[in-house]
Amino acid sequence: MTERIVLAYSGGLDTSVAIGWIHEATGAEVVAMAVDVGQDGEDLETIRQRALDCGAVEAYVADARDEFAEEYCMAGLKANTLYMDAYPNVSALSRPIIAKHLVRAARQFGATTVAHGCTGKGNDQVRFEVSLTSLAPDLKCIAPVRDLALTREAAIEYAERNQLPIVTTKTNPFSVDQNVWGRAVETGFLEDIWNSPTKDVYEYTDDPAFPPPADEVTITFEKGIPVKIDGRAVTPLEAIVELNQRAGAQGIGRIDIVEDRLVGIKSREVYEAPGAMTLIAAHRELENITLEREQARFKKTVEQRWTELVYDGQWFSPLKQNLDSFIEDSQQYVSGEIRMVLHGGRATVEGRRSDSSLYDFGLATYDEGQTFDQSAARGFIDIYGLSSKQAAARDVRFGQDKLK
Repeated sequence: MTERIVLAYSGGLDTSVAIGWIHEATGAEVVAMAVDVGQDGEDLETIRQRALDCGAVEAYVADARDEFAEEYCMAGLKANTLYMDAYPNVSALSRPIIAKHLVRAARQFGATTVAHGCTGKGNDQVRFEVSLTSLAPDLKCIAPVRDLALTREAAIEYAERNQLPIVTTKTNPFSVDQNVWGRAVETGFLEDIWNSPTKDVYEYTDDPAFPPPADEVTITFEKGIPVKIDGRAVTPLEAIVELNQRAGAQGIGRIDIVEDRLVGIKSREVYEAPGAMTLIAAHRELENITLEREQARFKKTVEQRWTELVYDGQWFSPLKQNLDSFIEDSQQYVSGEIRMVLHGGRATVEGRRSDSSLYDFGLATYDEGQTFDQSAARGFIDIYGLSSKQAAARDVRFGQDKLK
């Protein structure tokens, strides 16, 4: 029986060419697997047919949009995931689900080897291969673009020589990865970090300098998950899609960052994540009124470590699973409504309410009817400041007066 290799297939130049490269190098039949995580663009049936036309013996397409939104994007939302305080892990969240479907396809088609089209300079090679090792340590993995150091020019030449059914051009300046959670753009003139992004960089967002009228939106959460928009029930996928459209029309979610990659280099990345950034802003504000102070402070530490693990390809690691448990438990009371105004590149929270809120009007108000016992404050301050007072007195005794 001829060996089979399952290739994670995007429909682009590198993975289309990789079908022939892999067959020529190994003699194995190639099964192409594409996963729909809400990347839009070409119809997946078109992509499936292209894989077959490029030499794949089978082409498998998985509709994972709801799975991605519910199990991966919502996990990121609960963790308020922002790598380097800016990037909502757009690509990083999609890699483990693609790896999972890659393993499923390998089992289905009797393959002992899988393949991906990542280069050796990026994070995705790590994310794919560590996820694969975690899920199926028996599977071998090859990466022809990386391992053979194949250039874009070589890929174009191969595609033209073999008359592959894919548009090839040396003038396309960008490398783009996108899904329902956002869009990532790199390379080309963006590699000069002094250059400003041009209009053709963006697709998910309109120019925030020329916005339409302000858009007021109310998002209802249950245990950290959006369940309604303006009173209408929505699934997680529907919530992200709608806010991508509404926040994107206002130019919300544009991110331009020089990022610390896992492989040790700094890389300039431009992202668009209108739905993700709007949801994170709303979720954070709801947590502000529903999480206890020390719980909220510690959760920020957990969020950062969770975000780093996901960015670094450790979705299936034991520590990530431990942190999942804490984050999930923290969402018990994160239910309520957030009212926001979307306008001119900003998602501004203007109202919040929750039956499980820790905000007490009687304690907070300065007007008549307040319930806060101000007479307790003096004793609290005396005890709270006692250790600092003792340390300051010692400084004076030893001639370390801070006023000198």
